[in-house]
Amino acid sequence: GRRDLPEFNLGPQVIANLSGKRERRKMVRFADIPPTLVHALVAVEDKRFFTHSGFDLPRIAKAAYVDLRSGHKDQGASTLSMQLARGFWLEPGKHWKRKFEELVITLHMERKLTKQQIFEYYANQVYLGRRDTFSINGFAEGARTYFNKELPQIDTSEAAFLAGIVQRPSYYNPYRYPDRARDRRDLVLSVMRRNGYLSKPDYEAAINSPLRFSPEHSESHQDQYFIDLLTTELRSRLDDDPDHEGRNIYTTLDPELQSAAEAAVRMGMEKVDRLLRARKGPASAAAAGQPQVALVALDPRTGEVKALVGGRDYGASQLNRALAMRQPGSVFKPFVYAAALNTAVDGGNTVFTPVSMLSDVPRTFYSGNQIYQPGNFHHEFMGDVTLRDALAHSLNVATVSLASKVGFDKVVQMARRSGLNDAIKPTPAVALGAYEATPLEIAMAYTTFANQGTNVNTSLVSQVRTPDGRMIYQRTPETHAALDPRVNYLMVSLLQDVLRKGTGAAVRSLGFTLPAAGKTGTSRDGWFAGFTTELLCVVWVGFDDNRELNLEGARSALPIWAEFMKRAANSHPYRDAKAFAVPSGVVPLQVCTESGEIAGPFCPNVRSDLFVDGTLPQKQCSKHDAKIAEDPAPVIGPGK
Repeated sequence: GRRDLPEFNLGPQVIANLSGKRERRKMVRFADIPPTLVHALVAVEDKRFFTHSGFDLPRIAKAAYVDLRSGHKDQGASTLSMQLARGFWLEPGKHWKRKFEELVITLHMERKLTKQQIFEYYANQVYLGRRDTFSINGFAEGARTYFNKELPQIDTSEAAFLAGIVQRPSYYNPYRYPDRARDRRDLVLSVMRRNGYLSKPDYEAAINSPLRFSPEHSESHQDQYFIDLLTTELRSRLDDDPDHEGRNIYTTLDPELQSAAEAAVRMGMEKVDRLLRARKGPASAAAAGQPQVALVALDPRTGEVKALVGGRDYGASQLNRALAMRQPGSVFKPFVYAAALNTAVDGGNTVFTPVSMLSDVPRTFYSGNQIYQPGNFHHEFMGDVTLRDALAHSLNVATVSLASKVGFDKVVQMARRSGLNDAIKPTPAVALGAYEATPLEIAMAYTTFANQGTNVNTSLVSQVRTPDGRMIYQRTPETHAALDPRVNYLMVSLLQDVLRKGTGAAVRSLGFTLPAAGKTGTSRDGWFAGFTTELLCVVWVGFDDNRELNLEGARSALPIWAEFMKRAANSHPYRDAKAFAVPSGVVPLQVCTESGEIAGPFCPNVRSDLFVDGTLPQKQCSKHDAKIAEDPAPVIGPGK
């Protein structure tokens, strides 16, 4: 049946079909299509495309004459507009009613859309064969599948091949019939030359250029982890819908980010392997199995999953580590500090600010009949530190001490408001991330910090339509307020310090320079969670059997995060990350970092810190004023 013309909104989405017709497709704009491909397609399929009104009457007359002479149908006369109408809006079949509908749709398109828009739709819709269990749709996906290139990177020879296989993709399959594929490419080039699109030198260079195709059986597509998770989400959302066959699924996946994620994981895990091999003793190299990895990247404002890697190789293991329950370690700590800073709004016996002083010395904590004695990572202690510095340096004892003062129940409430699971319990161990969560959960929880205190549920589905274009499902972000925007900005500021001078400082030395905030984590595994205004990413590295990785998050997960974010920064809109916006009600003040009080003239270490209005320190630093009073400088008389 006929569909209405869809809105002209082509984003980087992958489309799949639940009836078994699984597709790979990357959408492009007309401006991104190389002119050589436009010329190749027009030359071989519809040379008067940009001048006719949907129908090429001279071509129709010629085709009819040739068919009449031969006694059977040899010639096709469909224009690109007619092919688009037939392939995109009509069901398969040959009958007079369908031909009439094709005519009506073609006329409607030609009135409503420009030629560039029609060509763009065609370029994103055209069928170009199959790879594995997937249908290849659109020239951008064709360029990536056959040549491992982005569409603007293809040369004239490759453009001629893509335009040529439109006619019969299976017949011209280059892996089964390389001679046919080359002959078809050569025919397209000769037609381009005849129609004035190629000069003689360009034609000769292209026709003498060998066609080099990507290996047919390349490494397993890592986005299969995404697709498996997508299928689960669809079942939970749409099982009650009777129209379950043939649905067109528009996902949230960004193919460029997915490629960046796969490359970053591959590079990062090679480095992890090298570090583990360099270790001595039985706990060293991964003889009993390689370390594994998960990466989840979200739009922090919508919760849309833009890239997801659930392991090193989907072909070797389909276990999706993005859904594995693991101890998050120190990536959980921000929820402790958020609960503390939230006293600026909720009140309490003590109101905590970024300069509240914490004690980082060995200490024992009691919970019921349990004794808890945390230690710091390198068994070093810093004594009295500000709350800001305790998080920047990921100090364990100071963090558990803070959680005990705030109340472990308050910490758990903060975590659950941010979407973490109900298995998290109010004990001293909660402060150090001892209760398990999945990388996908952690990513969703961090949307609170990346989205001005508003938590957003994650999703992999953008919309679902029936074959006739009817909308079954349109996602609307599910949000709720988890943290006051003023308090949240203080948290973002603290997490920026982690990258500026704390355990995450390697992010900057690895070359990622956009405004960002984040937190390292080390349990048995390595973690890094971080975000810009445009993109949030969580990386986990560890062993499936829960063995100790013996590599802190800064050396295992962080380099993968930095590499991914650098690659993402080359793509719009992720390169447009801005400084985090300061909400009203946040006030700066010069403070002494050793006392947490208002900086005085004799304080040796002073910085500007941030406060929720009404919670600023009220006293000038007494620590250094008192010292000056006790030990005044000697007075030197004249002439001495």
